[in-house]
Amino acid sequence: MMEITKKICAGDVRSASRLIRDLEDKLPEARPRLKQLFPYTGKSFIIGITGAPGAGKSTLTDALIGELRKQKKTVGVLAVDPSSPFTGGALLGDRVRMLRHAEDEGVFIRSLATRGALGGLSQAAGDAIHVMEAMGKDVILVETVGIGQQELDIIHHAHSIVVVLVPGMGDEIQTMKAGIMEIADVFVINKADRPGAKQLQTELASLMNASPLPADGWRPPIVSIG
Repeated sequence: MMEITKKICAGDVRSASRLIRDLEDKLPEARPRLKQLFPYTGKSFIIGITGAPGAGKSTLTDALIGELRKQKKTVGVLAVDPSSPFTGGALLGDRVRMLRHAEDEGVFIRSLATRGALGGLSQAAGDAIHVMEAMGKDVILVETVGIGQQELDIIHHAHSIVVVLVPGMGDEIQTMKAGIMEIADVFVINKADRPGAKQLQTELASLMNASPLPADGWRPPIVSIG
């Protein structure tokens, strides 16, 4: 095993960040290093968090990190951002709030740019998830760019998917009809103290009740938070 992969399996943050960066940049030596990590993947529980811009995905992610750490779970966070030539992998916008966890050795946070990729995830996102799995993270939170028909590739990575909605954005229910309904395991209505929250919950419940029960029998719960 290469030295860098040994360090990643031992949870070394610098080595993990370096390999993720190299994978994102498509350096030729990165892929063989990732392959060495595959035997050490597959044990993490992966939660996808998706929703329209401004829905409060980062706020929810930040709160989940705190709750998971209270349970003594180690956490990996992959925040996928719209492409920008200036970010260099740094956290963007309201995701800066998550930096309060940056000094916690049990939390590893990485931001990736989409670099023009459709599907709501960076092309390197799956690779980054494998790196975090090899680090031994108990739970990996993957926050996508947006929501809609082109943001569905989170289903290829996550065990459970949380769809975050906020009242007053106008197109929530139309978005549900566009395909996101089929992938949600939990719906979260954020900023539930806003006008229109009850109506959004009612419309969402009606839409689910009108849909066939999934084969596994799971009907996604609707959770309202302030």
